[in-house]
Amino acid sequence: MESSSSGAVLKRERVREFLLGLIEAGRPGDAIPSERTLCAELGVSRPTLRAAVDELVATGQLLREHGRGMFVAPAKITQELVSDEAAFAVPRAAGAWSSRVLELATITAGARIGRKLRMSPAAELVYIARLRLVDGAPMAIEHLHIPARLVPSLTPQELEAGDLYDHLREHHQVHVDQAVQSIEPTVVNEAEAAVLDVPVLSPALLVERLTTDTAGSPVEYVHSVYRGDRYRIVSRLALGPSAARDGRPAGHHPGIPPGDFAHGDIITSSTTGDAY
Repeated sequence: MESSSSGAVLKRERVREFLLGLIEAGRPGDAIPSERTLCAELGVSRPTLRAAVDELVATGQLLREHGRGMFVAPAKITQELVSDEAAFAVPRAAGAWSSRVLELATITAGARIGRKLRMSPAAELVYIARLRLVDGAPMAIEHLHIPARLVPSLTPQELEAGDLYDHLREHHQVHVDQAVQSIEPTVVNEAEAAVLDVPVLSPALLVERLTTDTAGSPVEYVHSVYRGDRYRIVSRLALGPSAARDGRPAGHHPGIPPGDFAHGDIITSSTTGDAY
């Protein structure tokens, strides 16, 4: 199944993944090949490539220096809400959520997503782009990647009705267990703006998630763009009086100035998404 854009969403996705692969393989300050070289290697037009580069520059992953080229940007500071040993349940966000499939295709994993899903770059995966709506209004665009061997008969109906993880469990015997998810600010590009019905370069949230099954094997990699004007993440923090039991030094907790709770109190959190 392809959208009326004849694979345009998938083409943009492949360009983005290629550039992110170069960024992740490099170090801060490493040069990125020129636009001319990248266009020839990827077989895309200059505007298509430039749109992807502009997005990564805007989100702080690439640096563009006039007359010198493009470079890998300094690494971002990461703050975890829970320790490596802890996990928390995520309640469902408010509103009536529904989905609309924009594109469904079987493609090769490629180097970057292959590493994430622990599969060969040449192995096949199912790529899905779907629009998520709340009460009928566009809220997010999801790009899902699932090993094809796990879902040989995945249908558009499963992707548009009900909970995807329920379908994976009931129809494909894939039992998801845990996920590691990151959230950071971004902006929407021209194509995303048209789908989400917002102005170009509107603020948004980039959500990336790697899901594993009960055996600890990766079964899904997703990155999503959520509208910044309609969606927010709320963290509930429990500030306990207990001292650091595990002997590790206290760090910087999200939203709390360094030095506060320096005696080592433990912070746990649960996160919900609000659509309003």
